[in-house]
Amino acid sequence: PQKTSFHRSHTLGYKNGYAFSRLPTAGIGGERLYVNQLSKAELDELSSKRLALTYGQTKRAPPSSFIPAYVALDKKVLKFNAYFQEDVPFSAMEQYRVRQVAIYYYLEDDSMSVIEPVVQNSGLPQGKLVRRHRVPKNDHGDYYHWKDLNRGMNITMYGRTYRIVNCDPFTQVFLESQGIELNPPEEMASDPYTESRRIPMREFITPSDFHKLKQFLTYDKQVLRFYAIGDDTDNAFGENRSYIIHYYLADDTVEVREVHKQNDGRDPFPVLIKRQRLPKTFVDQIKTFPSCVLEISDQEVLIWYTAEDFAVGKSTTLLGRTFFIYDCDEFTRNFYRDKFGITDFQAVELKKKPLEEVPKVIPPYNGYGIPEDSLQNCFSLFPKPPKKDVVKMFENDSKVLRYQVTLESPIPMDRKRHFILSYFLSNDMISIYEPPVRNSGITGGKYLGKTRVPKPGSTPDNITYYEPSDLAIGSTIEVFGHRFVITGADEYVLNYMESNAEHCPAATLQSLRDHFRPRQVSKETANSALPTLGITKQELEELIPQVQEELKLHKSLNNKNIWEAFLQCDKDGCGILDKAQFLALCDSLSVPTSTVLVHKLIDLCSCGEDKINYHIFLRAFP
Repeated sequence: PQKTSFHRSHTLGYKNGYAFSRLPTAGIGGERLYVNQLSKAELDELSSKRLALTYGQTKRAPPSSFIPAYVALDKKVLKFNAYFQEDVPFSAMEQYRVRQVAIYYYLEDDSMSVIEPVVQNSGLPQGKLVRRHRVPKNDHGDYYHWKDLNRGMNITMYGRTYRIVNCDPFTQVFLESQGIELNPPEEMASDPYTESRRIPMREFITPSDFHKLKQFLTYDKQVLRFYAIGDDTDNAFGENRSYIIHYYLADDTVEVREVHKQNDGRDPFPVLIKRQRLPKTFVDQIKTFPSCVLEISDQEVLIWYTAEDFAVGKSTTLLGRTFFIYDCDEFTRNFYRDKFGITDFQAVELKKKPLEEVPKVIPPYNGYGIPEDSLQNCFSLFPKPPKKDVVKMFENDSKVLRYQVTLESPIPMDRKRHFILSYFLSNDMISIYEPPVRNSGITGGKYLGKTRVPKPGSTPDNITYYEPSDLAIGSTIEVFGHRFVITGADEYVLNYMESNAEHCPAATLQSLRDHFRPRQVSKETANSALPTLGITKQELEELIPQVQEELKLHKSLNNKNIWEAFLQCDKDGCGILDKAQFLALCDSLSVPTSTVLVHKLIDLCSCGEDKINYHIFLRAFP
């Protein structure tokens, strides 16, 4: 009654996954055992034994129970690794194909099956190639037995030959336990086409702390700016140009922009090098790489340009162009100070070469238009008309000085030609007109249009034109290669010169006065001779218009030639000619002296019997 522990010792154990019983080491409640305990199997064996009888033969024990093969060999399968070759007739990539299979032999019913492992996207019907059944060995009705299978042998099933290369450990132990000597294992053959397409094993490298995405998120919109200059003076027409180099920290790209100035004469293309990664050092094989048509990748470039390659006061070469960096902005200074510890950012002062003054060479006058108008093409790309003196144009409008000139020429016929030279005071232009002469063989009319005539020896830089002070009686002027001699002028020229005597040389004014003195003397003589001849001025004024009306019928008369003829005959300039000489001169000039009015006028001009005052007579020929 005092016992409190009734537990029993452990008699169930497991070995290699199988349960077995063992004898107890202690009794109930841990009591000590004084006798050996027998197992149930030993007890059963003792119970089957019979005591030997002294008077007879002992009885045999009953036979053990029968176990069939499908129970003893249930779920016991032999596995062999094999392969077979399959021809590929219509392919340029491969000639044959190696397919790996597994041959299973089921011991319980001597059946076999062939299974090929399924490969994804192989394009081949894989899986169970031969279903489980007893495979015939020959045409005599024999079937394959596990004794016919071994490593390193060929086996043919339904016309397809399999090469057995190895087996699993259970198969090896089973065959060796049955007394079969196994051949050495072989290597499994591989498919050459599959090996060629096999992706190489990836090599995993521990990533660094610096990542492109991290770089982009850290340095986005942060740009280093350098001010540089490109020296291209070694080449023809080269010069120093200013550039701005941008280095983008987000993706290590570089951009070069050109700085344009006003009126620099260059096309407005701001970007010299577009934003891109620039190579610094190439690999050795880059010499044969067609970089002009293909993009440069990491395989062709050994070192790329980074922020450490740019510094103030140093030169850098980008795509064959050399740039000298002379300054940078404040953000770039702070970045280099924090990142690389650089504190020296002294800007480099650039000394500009003084521009050489190119002498302005004015080309000679080409003869088209006026020189002042053509000269404007040398001063501006879009020439403007020369400025005019408007005040002078308004003050001298319609004021024209007329001169009589003759052509100076070695040809006698040209020396007889007479011209009228008109000088326009409003714009200092000259025009020449030749009065037509009948039966002369020369067509008269405009000889020279209105234009400014330069003096001989004028240069395009300093052009001097003819002025009224240069037009003296008897002087010679040169008009575009033609020389003219001034032989006369009208009275308006003398009046204008006398009114502007301070601007007119004394020689020019004196020549005009000498030219007009005989005419003035003749007028004074004629006016003073009227009382001596007994003629009143009123009578003469009434007679002269009548004579002029009568002379209009004679169209062949030339008043100018009549004046010149009488003045040439009066060598003394007294205004009186002999009557015979007077009448002969009138006949030569076709003056009708036989008419009543002309004859009366001659009588009124008579000074005595043999003298005639021709000045009074010439008043009828204005």
